[in-house]
Amino acid sequence: MKFSDFDRKTWETDGHYYDTCVIPYSGLQGTETPPETVYALERQRDFLDLVEKPFQGRIVTYPAVQYAGQGSTAMLNEVCRKVKSIGFQYAIVLSANEMLPAGEMVESDLTLCLPAIAADSEIPVSAYVRREIQALWERGK
Repeated sequence: MKFSDFDRKTWETDGHYYDTCVIPYSGLQGTETPPETVYALERQRDFLDLVEKPFQGRIVTYPAVQYAGQGSTAMLNEVCRKVKSIGFQYAIVLSANEMLPAGEMVESDLTLCLPAIAADSEIPVSAYVRREIQALWERGK
Protein backbone atom coordinates (compact mmCIF):
# COMPACT_ATOMS: atom_id res chain seq x y z
CA MET A 1 0.00 0.00 0.00
CA LYS A 2 1.02 3.54 -0.46
CA PHE A 3 1.58 5.65 2.64
CA SER A 4 -1.31 7.89 1.55
CA ASP A 5 -3.78 4.97 1.76
CA PHE A 6 -3.57 5.06 5.55
CA ASP A 7 -5.32 7.33 7.96
CA ARG A 8 -4.50 7.39 11.66
CA LYS A 9 -7.19 4.87 12.62
CA THR A 10 -6.29 2.42 9.83
CA TRP A 11 -2.63 2.59 10.78
CA GLU A 12 -3.37 2.10 14.49
CA THR A 13 -5.60 -0.89 13.69
CA ASP A 14 -3.60 -2.62 10.94
CA GLY A 15 -0.13 -1.08 11.04
CA HIS A 16 1.43 -4.06 12.79
CA TYR A 17 0.88 -6.16 9.66
CA TYR A 18 3.06 -3.83 7.59
CA ASP A 19 6.63 -4.57 8.55
CA THR A 20 8.38 -3.51 5.34
CA CYS A 21 8.87 -0.02 3.96
CA VAL A 22 9.81 0.54 0.32
CA ILE A 23 11.61 3.73 -0.60
CA PRO A 24 11.60 4.31 -4.37
CA TYR A 25 14.62 6.15 -5.74
CA SER A 26 14.09 7.64 -9.20
CA GLY A 27 17.64 8.91 -9.65
CA LEU A 28 16.72 11.85 -11.86
CA GLN A 29 19.57 14.19 -12.68
CA GLY A 30 17.53 17.28 -13.53
CA THR A 31 18.92 17.26 -17.07
CA GLU A 32 16.23 15.01 -18.52
CA THR A 33 13.80 16.38 -21.06
CA PRO A 34 10.12 16.10 -20.13
CA PRO A 35 9.66 12.94 -22.27
CA GLU A 36 12.79 11.39 -20.72
CA THR A 37 11.46 12.21 -17.27
CA VAL A 38 8.11 10.60 -18.06
CA TYR A 39 9.87 7.47 -19.33
CA ALA A 40 12.05 7.24 -16.21
CA LEU A 41 9.09 7.67 -13.88
CA GLU A 42 7.00 5.13 -15.80
CA ARG A 43 9.85 2.63 -15.59
CA GLN A 44 10.05 3.30 -11.84
CA ARG A 45 6.28 2.81 -11.48
CA ASP A 46 6.37 -0.47 -13.38
CA PHE A 47 9.30 -1.76 -11.29
CA LEU A 48 7.52 -0.72 -8.11
CA ASP A 49 4.45 -2.70 -9.21
CA LEU A 50 6.59 -5.86 -9.03
CA VAL A 51 6.92 -5.24 -5.29
CA GLU A 52 3.61 -3.67 -4.35
CA LYS A 53 1.19 -6.05 -6.06
CA PRO A 54 2.44 -9.46 -4.88
CA PHE A 55 3.16 -8.26 -1.35
CA GLN A 56 0.13 -6.08 -0.74
CA GLY A 57 -0.74 -6.24 2.93
CA ARG A 58 2.82 -6.34 4.20
CA ILE A 59 4.63 -3.52 2.36
CA VAL A 60 4.11 0.23 2.61
CA THR A 61 5.54 2.39 -0.15
CA TYR A 62 6.83 5.76 0.98
CA PRO A 63 7.26 8.85 -1.22
CA ALA A 64 9.99 8.57 -3.81
CA VAL A 65 13.34 10.26 -3.56
CA GLN A 66 13.31 11.74 -7.04
CA TYR A 67 16.69 13.37 -7.66
CA ALA A 68 20.23 12.02 -7.52
CA GLY A 69 23.18 14.05 -6.44
CA GLN A 70 25.97 14.38 -3.97
CA GLY A 71 24.76 12.93 -0.71
CA SER A 72 21.98 10.78 -2.24
CA THR A 73 23.30 7.61 -0.63
CA ALA A 74 23.57 9.28 2.76
CA MET A 75 20.04 10.63 2.47
CA LEU A 76 18.65 7.21 1.49
CA ASN A 77 20.47 5.63 4.44
CA GLU A 78 19.02 8.25 6.75
CA VAL A 79 15.48 7.65 5.48
CA CYS A 80 15.92 3.88 5.94
CA ARG A 81 17.18 4.38 9.49
CA LYS A 82 14.28 6.69 10.33
CA VAL A 83 11.50 4.46 8.96
CA LYS A 84 12.91 1.56 10.93
CA SER A 85 12.96 3.75 14.04
CA ILE A 86 9.17 4.24 13.76
CA GLY A 87 8.50 0.51 13.66
CA PHE A 88 9.24 -0.92 10.23
CA GLN A 89 11.38 -4.00 10.55
CA TYR A 90 12.72 -3.79 6.98
CA ALA A 91 13.57 -0.97 4.59
CA ILE A 92 13.97 -1.66 0.88
CA VAL A 93 15.39 0.88 -1.55
CA LEU A 94 14.18 0.31 -5.09
CA SER A 95 15.49 2.00 -8.23
CA ALA A 96 14.52 1.32 -11.82
CA ASN A 97 16.85 3.93 -13.25
CA GLU A 98 19.93 4.36 -11.13
CA MET A 99 22.58 1.97 -9.87
CA LEU A 100 23.14 2.28 -6.16
CA PRO A 101 26.34 1.18 -4.46
CA ALA A 102 25.03 -1.77 -2.44
CA GLY A 103 28.03 -1.67 -0.13
CA GLU A 104 27.20 1.92 0.80
CA MET A 105 23.51 1.27 1.43
CA VAL A 106 24.19 0.17 4.99
CA GLU A 107 20.76 1.01 6.44
CA SER A 108 18.77 -0.61 3.63
CA ASP A 109 17.95 -4.24 4.26
CA LEU A 110 17.62 -4.82 0.53
CA THR A 111 18.55 -2.68 -2.45
CA LEU A 112 16.89 -3.56 -5.73
CA CYS A 113 18.27 -1.85 -8.84
CA LEU A 114 16.63 -2.77 -12.12
CA PRO A 115 19.75 -2.12 -14.26
CA ALA A 116 21.78 -4.59 -12.17
CA ILE A 117 19.02 -7.19 -12.02
CA ALA A 118 18.36 -7.04 -15.75
CA ALA A 119 22.08 -7.36 -16.53
CA ASP A 120 22.94 -10.13 -14.09
CA SER A 121 19.85 -12.22 -13.54
CA GLU A 122 19.07 -15.33 -15.52
CA ILE A 123 15.48 -15.36 -14.28
CA PRO A 124 12.70 -12.86 -15.02
CA VAL A 125 12.94 -9.62 -13.06
CA SER A 126 9.61 -10.25 -11.31
CA ALA A 127 10.76 -13.68 -10.08
CA TYR A 128 14.08 -12.23 -8.92
CA VAL A 129 12.34 -9.46 -6.96
CA ARG A 130 9.92 -11.90 -5.29
CA ARG A 131 12.75 -14.27 -4.41
CA GLU A 132 14.91 -11.55 -2.86
CA ILE A 133 12.10 -10.09 -0.76
CA GLN A 134 11.01 -13.49 0.47
CA ALA A 135 14.63 -14.35 1.30
CA LEU A 136 14.91 -11.09 3.28
CA TRP A 137 11.88 -12.00 5.33
CA GLU A 138 13.10 -15.57 5.86
CA ARG A 139 16.48 -14.34 7.14
CA GLY A 140 14.68 -12.04 9.57
CA LYS A 141 12.72 -14.79 11.28
